[in-house]
Amino acid sequence: MHVMIFGCGFSGTAIAKAFAGEGVRVSGTTRSAEKMEALRRAGIEAFLFDGETIEEELVRALADATHLVQSIAPGKADPLLRLLDEDGARLLPRLEWIGYLSTVGVYGDHKGAWINEETPCVPVSGRSKERLEAEEGWLAMGARRGVPAAVLRLSGIYGPGRNAFCNLERGTARRLIKKDQVFNRIRVEDIGAATRFLSERGLGGIYNVTDDRPGPPQDVIVEAARLMGIEPPPEQAFETAQLTPMARSFYGENKRVSNAKLKAAGFEFSFPEYPMSLAQLWQRGRWRG
Repeated sequence: MHVMIFGCGFSGTAIAKAFAGEGVRVSGTTRSAEKMEALRRAGIEAFLFDGETIEEELVRALADATHLVQSIAPGKADPLLRLLDEDGARLLPRLEWIGYLSTVGVYGDHKGAWINEETPCVPVSGRSKERLEAEEGWLAMGARRGVPAAVLRLSGIYGPGRNAFCNLERGTARRLIKKDQVFNRIRVEDIGAATRFLSERGLGGIYNVTDDRPGPPQDVIVEAARLMGIEPPPEQAFETAQLTPMARSFYGENKRVSNAKLKAAGFEFSFPEYPMSLAQLWQRGRWRG
């Protein structure tokens, strides 16, 4: 097995770790020469990919890649999808499975209601519309190649080095209050495990990769502060808070996302609820990464 991960950032690195083991070659791309060394230290064979061209060294590596994971945000068009549409059969002759990391943002706003993979998508933001278009492209790519293509719709990602503890330590945590607002979350290690689970079973289609406990975002800050033994930041009304347009746009979508389909396939989450997940990060001293 040779797993090639395009966009080996926070989630991509967790996926690489989930696949690592005897007999598995794990490769990943980054835009930065500086980040290549960090990937190599993590046991990942590193390649540069600028989103425009596939250099010869990467072409050679793709020749025996069996599993492709795409974790690069699409922009106006998915850069990798465009290149593979042109020459995918030559670049990936041994391809067996495709994984595409998307977002639950493609569902848009559902006024706090429970939703699943059958719920119609009504994306609000431009970036979510782009994700939905990329999803369709990757599913079509899998159909053309005759290989399973899985779309993993992720909720708010957190884990070691990226969590409420870090925000509290830096003084950037905010306890914003918007009536009835809820979000789902997902621990980054569960993203890695879910990706490997779907690939090992040759599963394609759309799967929500998200926790069991959608809840108000301010509750996560309060719980992290409690574990740290500090006072949480004061409450702020969302309506009057100063936020970037992107931060404000997240609050324009309100839904409770079900993970029942992934569980029905047999997947078990290691971190199904944020209180136990935060406690594990804190107790093991892993929250800083």
